[in-house]
Amino acid sequence: MRHPHVRFVAVLAGLLALVWIALAIAPLHRGDWALENVLSLLFVAVLAATWRRHPFSRASYTAIFLFLCLHAIGAHYTYSQVPYDEWWRALTGRSLNDALGWSRNNYDRIVHFLYGLLLVYPLRELVLRVDRARGFWSYFLPFALTMSLSVLYELIEWVAALIFGGDLGTAFLGTQGDEWDAQKDMALAGAGALCGMLATAACNALTQRDFAQEWNRRQGRGARRSAGRATPGTTPARRDH
Repeated sequence: MRHPHVRFVAVLAGLLALVWIALAIAPLHRGDWALENVLSLLFVAVLAATWRRHPFSRASYTAIFLFLCLHAIGAHYTYSQVPYDEWWRALTGRSLNDALGWSRNNYDRIVHFLYGLLLVYPLRELVLRVDRARGFWSYFLPFALTMSLSVLYELIEWVAALIFGGDLGTAFLGTQGDEWDAQKDMALAGAGALCGMLATAACNALTQRDFAQEWNRRQGRGARRSAGRATPGTTPARRDH
């Protein structure tokens, strides 16, 4: 089946490649940059390998693109040293950390929250396609899956820090001396996912439509039509009504 929005995905992929190449030049800590990019490159490879068989909507690809750009920035500077406060001060003349009462570099916390907020919707599309969940479960399962992946990432961070140790392990963990860093990161990812699912449920209720369900139905019909054309003489697949 031909992908429904090849050009849109190609543009996002091209922009992501440009961002990644630019931020691959002279990162602050090359070893940490390499570690941070292992999972993101694996994620992109899986998306590329499955994009024809299991395509996401434009909204989902846009959310994934934004998250990967934010992650690329964190990998370039290391998460604990992204100079977002200097950028904000140059833009507004004020310190964002001072305004919000932050005493540490919170770029990692921001991205953990946005991880949940941005990726829970693509995960909902995936859950609806695989599990065919309905009602409450169609919102709770993506939230739970987002939390589970956040836990898995924290475990991977811990194992990597044990293996590599030293400055590289410290840079990769990015705890900045906070013994509860992993728990706070997971809580923020969960909060982002919860906000994403609440916003999705509110949008669906207001419009009386479920856009993720509609997207999956369209892809299912397209796959059946393609299968019918590939096997002439067979009975066409019944349409949904």
